[in-house]
Amino acid sequence: MGIFKFKQFDVDQTGCAMKINTDGVLLGATASHPSPKRMLDIGTGTGVIALMLAQRFPDAFIHAVEIDQQAAETAARNFQLSVFSARLRVMHTAIEQYNHNEQYDLIVSNPPFFVNDLKNEEIRKGIARHADEDFFSALVEKSNTLLASEGQIWLILPIKQADEVIDIAFLYNLSLSERINIHSDKNKPTFRQVICLKKGEVLLKESDFNIYESLKEHTQEYKTLLKDFFLAY
Repeated sequence: MGIFKFKQFDVDQTGCAMKINTDGVLLGATASHPSPKRMLDIGTGTGVIALMLAQRFPDAFIHAVEIDQQAAETAARNFQLSVFSARLRVMHTAIEQYNHNEQYDLIVSNPPFFVNDLKNEEIRKGIARHADEDFFSALVEKSNTLLASEGQIWLILPIKQADEVIDIAFLYNLSLSERINIHSDKNKPTFRQVICLKKGEVLLKESDFNIYESLKEHTQEYKTLLKDFFLAY
């Protein structure tokens, strides 16, 4: 029941407060870099984003950090059982405490985003879904120190939190390079944004992405984006 099967790997979700969701797979299929050698997945959860990146970039090594011990253990098992196991590693730690000598070409995160909202009664899910006020500042600051000079940071967030992160990033000379406005369908407003941050000044590329064509029918662009991963496509 807890196993989610992809075309090239399986993801056991046992013990993970946050299950596989649309946000995660969209980020895993979208985040990009011309030639990444080292990647970091912050708050890996089940490990699904790291596994998707390992499939997409066969020459890259991916590190993942996860604050929840049970989720970190589950991600480690998922990594070990995959054909990409030699290129994947998970550490049970908060990103603020994570230290690494090498810098990363690509940093990704599907972070908690309900800053200052009512805390979830289920404590572990609360950790996965909710962030303290300073969380995004710490995330951007730490990512900046770990980012290679030509590196990219990719995040998926609601609009309010995306704007907040973009403002924080400016303080670290990180500019918005790409923004993808995610819509449930073409008639609905943006409810998530995938954003890409880079060092220095850059030209902004902006686009829209619709998930559904009609009720329960995904758009062709959604199917095309995820066809290398989902068994249904």
